[in-house]
Amino acid sequence: MGSRLKQNPKRTFYWFFEATCLVAADKEPGVLFQFPEDFKDEESDQMLPNFCFPYDTQKARFGNAVQQFTFVLTDLEGCQRFGFCRLTHSSHTCLCILSYLPWFEVFYKLLNNLADHLSKGQIKELGELLSALYEQPVPQTAGTISLPMIPYFIAPDTRSLPSIPENRNLTEMIVAVDVENLLQLYASMLFERRILIFASKLSILTSCLHALNAILYPMYWQHIFIPVLPPHLLDYCCAPMPFLIGVHSTLSEWVRNQALEEIVILNVDTNTLETPFDDLNRVPPEVMSRLKVCLQQKAVLPGYGISHAFLKSQALLFGGYRNALQGHKAGEIYFNEKMFVDHKSQSMKQFLQCAIHLQFFKQFIDDRLDILNNGKEPQDLFEEEIIKCKATVERHKLFVHNIKKGGEALILNIKTKAKLKTQKEDHALHRGGSAPFRRVQSDCLQNRLPITPHFGKDSRYINGLKKNGAAQDGVVLPTPARRACLCPAATASTAGV
Repeated sequence: MGSRLKQNPKRTFYWFFEATCLVAADKEPGVLFQFPEDFKDEESDQMLPNFCFPYDTQKARFGNAVQQFTFVLTDLEGCQRFGFCRLTHSSHTCLCILSYLPWFEVFYKLLNNLADHLSKGQIKELGELLSALYEQPVPQTAGTISLPMIPYFIAPDTRSLPSIPENRNLTEMIVAVDVENLLQLYASMLFERRILIFASKLSILTSCLHALNAILYPMYWQHIFIPVLPPHLLDYCCAPMPFLIGVHSTLSEWVRNQALEEIVILNVDTNTLETPFDDLNRVPPEVMSRLKVCLQQKAVLPGYGISHAFLKSQALLFGGYRNALQGHKAGEIYFNEKMFVDHKSQSMKQFLQCAIHLQFFKQFIDDRLDILNNGKEPQDLFEEEIIKCKATVERHKLFVHNIKKGGEALILNIKTKAKLKTQKEDHALHRGGSAPFRRVQSDCLQNRLPITPHFGKDSRYINGLKKNGAAQDGVVLPTPARRACLCPAATASTAGV
């Protein structure tokens, strides 16, 4: 299946523990407290405490700040288990809840309440709260869950788009990563690159990884996915297959000293991205330019704007899969790759030729075919967005058609008006004088001298200026011929003197 989430988990969480880390190179993290007390999982006992301290303990300087972050493990069935952590560096302790449910905000809030009980020595109250949550049935839909000592908390709807600021992962990524780098990362994920992200804050680091994974919806990253990599697993950075890995900044020097080739690296602290690929220009520009505008306009706005912008991009890129679905004679539906790749846009065609080889796209098609061949119709936000995009395209085509049609009508209207005007002028010429006389008068107006202060004065006024020597002072005196052109009234006055 495409999604790595476990379907219908039996419990809200499986294990809670408090881990401690001694600042010594030869000491392994240990467990101080756990619930249930009889929990036994040798692999988890030995491995999970290391994920609670995914940094160089000799170099890290967090001060008294509390950090909340999430690591991910994959079980034998390929399902993801989330480790929600609350790290207090000053005491070198970390609280962790292991669950199959991606309830980030819920478990972070719960960890704060558990930490409060521990700090006050309220072990009995702590046990009651954990027991109530442990026995709480997992809700099938989003809603409020009531627990003792906690008024309420809301189970999120994992089928809806993440919103700002309700979704912590998306909010922190948008604040930490600028639009240009986010577009680069999105393009690199579309081509399934090996991607490393460095950050000095664990909360921001894991939020960026989880948010990047979410913007691929309805596809899911099918390769190595490690939101935060502990020191004992750093060799994963040299893996030859695609990966999406987060590394704390105290370990970045060790990673960069390895033989890393063809890896996309983002440093969140400096907001710089390094890539040997030209992935951004390989994604159809009509999609990326639209996405860029949306991100720039909605980056600081609350709501679903950011996640919907990525959903629309996915629909524009991959929504054509529905046009490539065909049926066998036996009734089974299959996916025709040749029809899918065939596209009018050359840039889109080149991208789709690559897309058919992407693991997350292949998995997506397999999931859709399973639904269709079981007699059902895919119904999710992606399918709804495909319909909206098609409606938008149809409206655009109609708009262009109307513009063209209206343009032809406009040109015809202009020609008709011009013809009518010419006819009126011809009729006026027959009644009011000859055309040559009017053309001569028009030529005179076009070639007239600049208007002087004496324009329109009669000849007696001008003769008075001559007697007073005004002409010698730079006054331009019109000649009779030009006065005839400039002012017929003045010419008639002169003729009567």
